[in-house]
Amino acid sequence: MTSRRTASRSLVVASMLSILVLLAAACGGADTTESGTGAATTDDTAEPTDAAEPTDTAEPTDAAEPTDAAEPTDTGEDGDTAAGDDGVRLGILGECEGPFGGFHEDVVGGVVLAMVTQAGATTNSPTSALDGFSDASVAGTPIEVVGIGCGDDTPDTIIREVRRLVEQLDANVVIGPLSGDEGIAVAEYASANPEITFLSGIAGSQEPTLEVQAPNYFRFHGDGAIWNAGLGDILHNQEGWDTVAVIADDYSFGHTSAAGFIADFCGVGGEVVTRVFPPLGTTDYSSFVQQLPNPDEVDGYFWVVGGTGTQAALEAFVNSKGDLTGDQHAGNLFFNPDLASALGPGIAGAYVGGFATLPGDVQTPEIQEYLASADETWESLPGALTGNEPGDPSIAAAFGFFYGYYSAGVALVRGLEAVDGDISGGQEALQAALSELTLDLPYGQISLDENRSGIVDLGISRLVLDEETDEVVQETVAIIPQVDQSFGGTFSDSTPPPGRDFPPCEERDLPWEGNAIPVVDGVPQG
Repeated sequence: MTSRRTASRSLVVASMLSILVLLAAACGGADTTESGTGAATTDDTAEPTDAAEPTDTAEPTDAAEPTDAAEPTDTGEDGDTAAGDDGVRLGILGECEGPFGGFHEDVVGGVVLAMVTQAGATTNSPTSALDGFSDASVAGTPIEVVGIGCGDDTPDTIIREVRRLVEQLDANVVIGPLSGDEGIAVAEYASANPEITFLSGIAGSQEPTLEVQAPNYFRFHGDGAIWNAGLGDILHNQEGWDTVAVIADDYSFGHTSAAGFIADFCGVGGEVVTRVFPPLGTTDYSSFVQQLPNPDEVDGYFWVVGGTGTQAALEAFVNSKGDLTGDQHAGNLFFNPDLASALGPGIAGAYVGGFATLPGDVQTPEIQEYLASADETWESLPGALTGNEPGDPSIAAAFGFFYGYYSAGVALVRGLEAVDGDISGGQEALQAALSELTLDLPYGQISLDENRSGIVDLGISRLVLDEETDEVVQETVAIIPQVDQSFGGTFSDSTPPPGRDFPPCEERDLPWEGNAIPVVDGVPQG
């Protein structure tokens, strides 16, 4: 089992650094906040500093070239489909341009795999998901793709694309989008179009469900704060951290990701002594690292600095504070084994927050069946984790972007089953059924809260030295079950959005405290 896990890790790790560069550039979307300043806050201060200027990180990368997939598929005159008025006319909001453009194949692939495995469809190509599927139906109701939207991580573009799908191509169900600001825009469009059903792809901002609350917008995945749930509990109660310093990119995703950790660490009794916010795109982190306490003044550091900034920030830490001791560091999803190639094995021991899927060493029968189904559906897929070159479809399926769209596709099928395929009456019955669904999916059970946002499982992992290879690898240490967007009462529609000063460091009861499921050698013990 160890050699198989190591091989799997090697395939993914080979591409992760370039992928995380894309993630860092895009997670905040077009509407970043306070990005022109860097800030360090304590209990007494929240004043920004002028230590660095942001750089232009939202430009498209080479992986983000447009593809022909933005054209509608399986359409007739004026966008009509064989499904007619009685069928599901599906629009998929992909991401073929901008910094997330490399994931276009992945996200469309998630929907296609759901239709193949759950609705009897066949793929139209053995080597690409972008050609769509045929012959999907649920309870006698056909499902056909009328078009694939071409997002670029900006609200303006995604609204243009969703309007094209709905108003020109007559889509009556939409799956997507991918990124946070896009999700807010689509949720607002959904609110104005209640007869259309929208299922989020993997957009991780809080606002679509916590603030907009469109009754026809459903999110069967977590958000950026949820993905760090349980990490503070482990660090405080298991590793003995009482104090922590947080350094996070000064934009929306950085704020949200940090907010989840802060709520968790403080909720179980820890204390955040410093919050430092370098602008997104900073290249020289030395002035921000100097604002952090020294290693003998704090129990640990939590890093929410993405992409190439992760390495640059940690290098600045080494230059200012001394060698890394992994046991004193933790990070969100941007922490990965590639850091060891530049920083050395001292990073081993660091903990890492979660994402939509579990780390690759967890191989339950359900996960294995899911990944095998992807390899059976296509001969190869040019997904982002293989550099948009043909690779094993299961590599794409194991990453969170693909899986978020897959989960949305499965939810659509289950909702149609619950209403016997009936989408009449403004889809009110379908939308009511979706609100009540509980999905038993490969990476854990997903249900929805009162705002139709996912209650999910997530995995906490650790960077460790592999005993066979002496390389730093990522191993799952715990699964945090059934985390919801409210974070035990921390977040609601009446609280401010995550930011430099919110949430405050307050102790509160968290439902998952002490309930983490241990994972040993990739096997959950609960």
